Amino acid sequence: MKIIEVSAAEANRLLPLLQDLHALHAEHQPRRHAAVPESRALSVWLQDWLQQDNVSALAAESPQGALLGYLIYELQDRPALPVRAAETRAMLHHISVTEAWRRMGVGKALVKAMKARALTAGATVIAATYAPFNSASAALMQSMGMAPVLTVAEWRA
Repeated sequence: MKIIEVSAAEANRLLPLLQDLHALHAEHQPRRHAAVPESRALSVWLQDWLQQDNVSALAAESPQGALLGYLIYELQDRPALPVRAAETRAMLHHISVTEAWRRMGVGKALVKAMKARALTAGATVIAATYAPFNSASAALMQSMGMAPVLTVAEWRA
């Protein structure tokens, strides 16, 4: 397995894993997530997102070229406020591993690679969000040294 960067032009390679990830969220939070987003719209959105200078995608690739998992993160420069110091944050937005490769270190390898790249780029904070139902993501983040610091609650009409 090797970790590769995925450009906006190659974003379609991520679609099957993104659709699996989205299906999980739609199943658990149907009022928050569209049931089945149209593939073309998903592709355009993903390409546009990955074209942003501060957004990067990494993927774990098998020797045969199959994607085993991916993550998308964003570098965020956050200025100092009266209540907190300035920081450069690497925000992990998405992570998904093909079902057959889960619990085999693919997610850890992706997060480790992201962390190394983010630190080289000047990040002082590595952050992630995950849904309360996603115990696998929670366990992965904890195993990588991250701990919850904030809970977000929502009400939806």
